[in-house]
Amino acid sequence: MKRFIFILFIGLSAGQLHAQHVPSDLKTLINQSFSYFPAFKELDQAVAVENQRIDLAKAAGRPSVAATGSYSYQHPVSVVTIPTGGDQVTKLSIMPNSNYKTMVNGSYTLWDFGTVKTGVERAKASLQYAKDNVMYNKNQMAFQVANIYYQIAYLKSSIAIQDSVINFLQYNKRDTEVKFKNGDALKYDVLSIQSSIDQENNRKIDLQNNLNKQYNLMQYATGIQVSKEGADFNFPAISESTDATSVLENAKSGNAEYQLLKDKITMAETELKMSQIQGKPSLVLNAGTGFANGYVPDINKFRYAYQAGITLNIPIYQGGRIKKQVSLSQGQLLQSKLAQQSLDNTFSRDIAQALTDIESNKASLVNANDQIMEAKEAQKFAQSRFRNGTGTNLELTNASTNVQRAELTRLQYQYQLCVASLELARLEGLVYW
Repeated sequence: MKRFIFILFIGLSAGQLHAQHVPSDLKTLINQSFSYFPAFKELDQAVAVENQRIDLAKAAGRPSVAATGSYSYQHPVSVVTIPTGGDQVTKLSIMPNSNYKTMVNGSYTLWDFGTVKTGVERAKASLQYAKDNVMYNKNQMAFQVANIYYQIAYLKSSIAIQDSVINFLQYNKRDTEVKFKNGDALKYDVLSIQSSIDQENNRKIDLQNNLNKQYNLMQYATGIQVSKEGADFNFPAISESTDATSVLENAKSGNAEYQLLKDKITMAETELKMSQIQGKPSLVLNAGTGFANGYVPDINKFRYAYQAGITLNIPIYQGGRIKKQVSLSQGQLLQSKLAQQSLDNTFSRDIAQALTDIESNKASLVNANDQIMEAKEAQKFAQSRFRNGTGTNLELTNASTNVQRAELTRLQYQYQLCVASLELARLEGLVYW
């Protein structure tokens, strides 16, 4: 039928999906879903948060400055008794009862065994994970939108087939009614055709109901009410390798799910490095300046003061916490690496299934085309026999049903080939939008 766009058999070689061959309206819908669907706003915010974590990690290596002010009253205080001659003595306080102090203190870590550097690396790994998570969700959303898009096209084409069948049956009914008036057909023949028309109308109602549901899903995903006009059943121009091993290698470098796993391994490695650094010595420079009282000879006078020094911190015992943390981090790293084997196994299965579906549906389409041509010839022959009075209404109805079934079968193979191609594109992580 003219409304159908036949699937072109693609040579299996390049291993790439060219975005320019994908319908422009599909690309528009996919990109619209990225800006409309609330989950992507959350994912973008996660990227912004991880950027802030990097700044926070870098800040740990910068000097810190703090201003302090204090007051304390102390009693009793140390008093020195000094004889001044005879029985007379002088009492001299060496510290005031009221103590005032204002200081500006600063500290800077001169040596920390790479703690700050490792913290920054860990934050950068988390940022990369957040970015790859956005890409992973985009790939998943693109696959869902494309599925809805082609499901809509499939249902529109199915409805078009139903319309053609109904039109044929209505035309046949008119011929039968004329024959009935002329005494060349039975009332049973007219009623049988009307029953077939009613059945096909019910099928059309079911298809239309499913189509409306797909429109609702598309609006939910993109915020766009898709036009209900037009029904071109296009396919992405995809060229895939028949070698599942090559496809798997492409997936390892292109699929965001693999990138997320690599990010998890990187984060586990930095976490292990951070655990190993904990408990190491640190060398800190300290300095401060300000005003304080308590200096002889006038201990109540507010005087300028300053201090500077270096502090060496050497942890000696922390209850085995560091050793346990290192052991935990090593276990998490091993878990992440083992997860790659499971992912390889899952992808190998899905890739093999997608390639099998593609080959099977392409082969089935060849047979479906032949079946359609044969069914249409049989339909013309049955219609001619019926008009000439040598054929029966049952024969004509069966011939029409066979055409419908053949066209729906071809359409089903086209749709299944489309979905299998999209699945392969998803597995390889190809950006077709």
